Amino acid sequence: MTEVRRRKGEEEALEDSSAVAGSGSEAAKRNSAADSSDHVDSEEEKIPEEKFVEELAKNLPQGTDKTPELLDSALKDLPDRWKNWVIRGIFTWIMICGFALIIYGGPLALMITTLLVQVKCFQEIISIGYQVYRIHGLPWFRSLSWYFLLTSNYFFYGENLVDYFGVVINRVEYLKFLVTYHRFLSFALYIIGFVWFVLSLVKKYYIKQFSLFAWTHVSLLIVVTQSYLIIQNIFEGLIWFIVPVSMIVCNDVMAYVFGFFFGRTPLIKLSPKKTWEGFIGGGFATVVFGILFSYVLCNYQYFICPIQYSEELGRMTMSCVPSYLFTPQEYSLKLVSCLFTSYFKIIWIINVFYLLLFICFQFGIGKTLSLYPYIWHSISLSLFSSIIGPFGGFFASGFKRAFKIKDFGDMIPGHGGIMDRFDCQFLMATFVNVYISSFIRTPSPAKLLTQIYNLKPDQQYQIYQSLKDNLGDMLT
Repeated sequence: MTEVRRRKGEEEALEDSSAVAGSGSEAAKRNSAADSSDHVDSEEEKIPEEKFVEELAKNLPQGTDKTPELLDSALKDLPDRWKNWVIRGIFTWIMICGFALIIYGGPLALMITTLLVQVKCFQEIISIGYQVYRIHGLPWFRSLSWYFLLTSNYFFYGENLVDYFGVVINRVEYLKFLVTYHRFLSFALYIIGFVWFVLSLVKKYYIKQFSLFAWTHVSLLIVVTQSYLIIQNIFEGLIWFIVPVSMIVCNDVMAYVFGFFFGRTPLIKLSPKKTWEGFIGGGFATVVFGILFSYVLCNYQYFICPIQYSEELGRMTMSCVPSYLFTPQEYSLKLVSCLFTSYFKIIWIINVFYLLLFICFQFGIGKTLSLYPYIWHSISLSLFSSIIGPFGGFFASGFKRAFKIKDFGDMIPGHGGIMDRFDCQFLMATFVNVYISSFIRTPSPAKLLTQIYNLKPDQQYQIYQSLKDNLGDMLT
């Protein structure tokens, strides 16, 4: 009986050892198969494993870790915290000065800059996609991503040209076709890319290819659509572009300053360095900055006039009679007090404002205040940029934390990539465009004329007669 038990135990031990050896050989086979696939990974390897995600940052350049050698040697004695402060400060001022120069260059320079920023942001997001899905040998995918970028830009920028320069383009015979069938041509270009993608599908890699296809389209939605809205904002008047962009910059800088010196209370887990002190301090500074900066810009036609094509001059012009928004209006201090209360009733600073009003009344400084109506709109913009705008940054932070990377790129030392600086700007651009469409914009004569030119002659004549009769009645 003892002998039987001993033999049975030996057989079980042999089976266990053979099972272990078998599993080890299977693992070795899998490893060797994975090593042999040096160009693409098969679909058995599902989307990024945790171990791979941790190694992702090593393959992507990180801007906050990159410092010019000259600057690095000059600041080597400073603690890391203050060293980062100085580097961020230097390159912040460089970017602000560069932005001022671009504004001086005029609307065309701003539009070209917007296009370049858009392309760089797209490149940074797409690069992360390539690293995440580890596809290096699949045919045409990199080319397809850039093809879809060109196609979407043709559609959106073409829409802007049709809206604002349609009257001029319609007069050029060979361009009239492009205006009339612009959307059909854009759709045809997209269909070419769609068919190209389907033909490029490779067996065993379908999931990864469709994942990158979706990644590309989400990138286009985030980047290209927002840049299209930015261009529209520029055409409404440079003030609708410069003020919102400057508000986001002010909020970002002042939130960093307040958080650096006074930050104690964490704000959100997605971005551990953000604090309530920085959020509140940056928000208050943004509102004050927005009011003062808007008041200054309202004094110059260069900033307040819409960009329109002048048929007489044969070029774009930025001269106009200032609209109601940019004409000073008298407001009683009592009314101003009520309006500010509605904006700031939850902020303690209202007590200081009441004290200033009391001093004005007591010393007879005046019971009315001359303000541009645009100031009230700038307060709405500044509140959005300081309360909702940072969530664009939180969204980007969550995206980066998902892949354990610090920055989108390394183009700007101390800051990261271009996308790291424009994550909030894109959200702000959408809000400004919606705000203008809802509360500011009136029908565009140029756009109406473009639509009339696309009508048949008898329809144009009917409109002409209607306008003639209506204007005749008005004159009578």
